[in-house]
Amino acid sequence: MLCSCLTGSKPNWTFKGCETILIGNDIKCKCSHLTFFAVLLTPINETISSYDLNTLTIITQVGCGLSIFFLGIVLVMYFLIRKTQASTATQILIHLICALFLLNLTFLVNHFVANLHNHVGCQIMAALMHYSMLATFSWFAAQGFHLCLQLYKRGHVTIRRYVLKLSVISWTLPIIMVITVGSLSKYGEQTIYTDNPQNNVAMCWITDNNIHYIVNIGYYSLVFLFTFTTVIISLSWLFCLKRTKAANPQGKRSGISIIIVMGLCFQLGVTWGFAFFAYGSFRIPATYIFTILNSFQGFFLFIYYYKTTRVDANSANAKGKGNSESISTLKTGLESVVNPYQSFEKDKGM
Repeated sequence: MLCSCLTGSKPNWTFKGCETILIGNDIKCKCSHLTFFAVLLTPINETISSYDLNTLTIITQVGCGLSIFFLGIVLVMYFLIRKTQASTATQILIHLICALFLLNLTFLVNHFVANLHNHVGCQIMAALMHYSMLATFSWFAAQGFHLCLQLYKRGHVTIRRYVLKLSVISWTLPIIMVITVGSLSKYGEQTIYTDNPQNNVAMCWITDNNIHYIVNIGYYSLVFLFTFTTVIISLSWLFCLKRTKAANPQGKRSGISIIIVMGLCFQLGVTWGFAFFAYGSFRIPATYIFTILNSFQGFFLFIYYYKTTRVDANSANAKGKGNSESISTLKTGLESVVNPYQSFEKDKGM
């Protein structure tokens, strides 16, 4: 008997990427096609339909491919084309982009390594992808910390070697977790089960569900609580900003606010929170939303980076012309916006 896998909603069978494994009198089929992005935070060993697996895989391939391409463009723009010294917020954003670029790259390469059926190679691949995901979570938290610190310090962060300290923490902490998981021999070949055993998919990932819950879901839960709180605080701040005299005209504010809200969600990784709804009757819809938003996250960050870079440039030109309404700004990494705290102080003085 030979194994085959379903490549669409209709019976269209292919033997490519599938392997027949004989264990005594039992026959086990295992396929090693690319799986979907939501598997990074969903429980291990849960079953999904062959049709959903195929659809989510296509979305992931397109999304991760576009994300890698556009994140690469951002890195080129930052390292080669930029003419002025980058702000602290931009430097932190670039670190996040590097981590996200590594995550998308390792995820796309993962199934090629799984095809080799090399145990050591699969362990290394799983560890690299795990590290890049944890590093991405760490930089989500770093983004939130920087935003909160700027709001608290009213835009004046005076910590020595601030970005270097954030970098050491955000890049080193995931290494410690990956080494710990690796020392427990919890990396290896993991199977994604479907409703048809012939369509089961293999990937290099964590093999222990408890470790997955504690390290991945547990760590992201802490990050999510912090970043989601940061989003609420920031949106409250923006609401206050719109009520100040120095705010932009009404017609212009709404468009910028959309960019700010979307930028906040993607920079702080709030969209990964849809993994918490991937249970029960909401499992499949939440999985689709998670896969779409987060596999395309790099593309969305490119749009945000391009838009906010133009906003920063326009703000700088306005300052150069000596605009009397320009007051000290708060660099949140979202765009150059008016600092409401100074406006409040001026109102008090009046």
